[in-house]
Amino acid sequence: MGHGGGGALSTELTRHLFLPAYGGETLGGLTDSAAVTLGGTRLAFSTDSYVVRPLFFPGGSIGDLAVNGTVNDLAMSGAVPAYLSCAFILEEGTELSTVGRVAQALGAAARAAGVTVVTGDTKVVDSGHGDGVYVNTAGIGLIPEGVDIRPQRARPGDVVIVSGPIGQHGIAILSVREGLTFGTEVVSDTAPLAGLVRAMLAVTPEIHVLRDPTRGGLAAALNEIAAASDTGVVLDEGAVPVPEAVATACALLGLDPMYVANEGRLAAFVPREHAEAVLDAMRAHPLGREAAVIGACVAEHSGMVVARTGLGGTRIVDLPLGEQLPRIC
Repeated sequence: MGHGGGGALSTELTRHLFLPAYGGETLGGLTDSAAVTLGGTRLAFSTDSYVVRPLFFPGGSIGDLAVNGTVNDLAMSGAVPAYLSCAFILEEGTELSTVGRVAQALGAAARAAGVTVVTGDTKVVDSGHGDGVYVNTAGIGLIPEGVDIRPQRARPGDVVIVSGPIGQHGIAILSVREGLTFGTEVVSDTAPLAGLVRAMLAVTPEIHVLRDPTRGGLAAALNEIAAASDTGVVLDEGAVPVPEAVATACALLGLDPMYVANEGRLAAFVPREHAEAVLDAMRAHPLGREAAVIGACVAEHSGMVVARTGLGGTRIVDLPLGEQLPRIC
């Protein structure tokens, strides 16, 4: 299970098993979506599979995730998402009403994100060999001219911005799965981020890196960027926005919010001279109202992420080994 958690084991599996088998320079970039050129047009292309349990949770469902997750992967290349494919893998015995609810949610999410589902597939597996409904989506989008967003472009001096509070999706899933209450309902942050990215790029195309911190949370995303760019990242731990309910749940369960999954947040590495304008644009967008500067990219301790604590010390924010919360997307 750890190999699917978005942490060190996932990286090991990808680098030492899949990359040698597949080959190719584009794949080796290990970005959220691949930037490819076809007929003189730059496209972003991505695919993702969704196996979340339960299928429905506060703030969304597997149908919402199947759209928003792939749309967001495209947006992290600066692309304008356009078309999706959708494949359903159904377990024998699953109620058709359940499948219908997922399909309706998926269609509504696609319309909200401004993308069209244009092709798909359905498979049914024997009872006991699935978990109700699994969904795979792939997507393509156009990358605007002059936009070059990838983790290798992080530079010392870049300001690190997060678009909003972290940890809500993972805790929302856990609360439903385990029947836990934390004094208030924690709602998933699942949302399509392409509109927010467009607002940011309208300020400047010189955004170096975008990443949506899903599996492995913000910690995994920042570690991957630091490793890809051979730079370091220094965070102000107190500046990272964590909702009170998420902080309470994590304290009770022994979790670190930095490692909890998100499905509607992004981290951006922006040149310092553009950071204030980009932050203002983010805060003017509904999905970036609580955007915050949380740190900076530095030349020291390349490949590492460290956090300055409230006590004046520092701690290493390492890549997680596996996943604190399995089956969150």
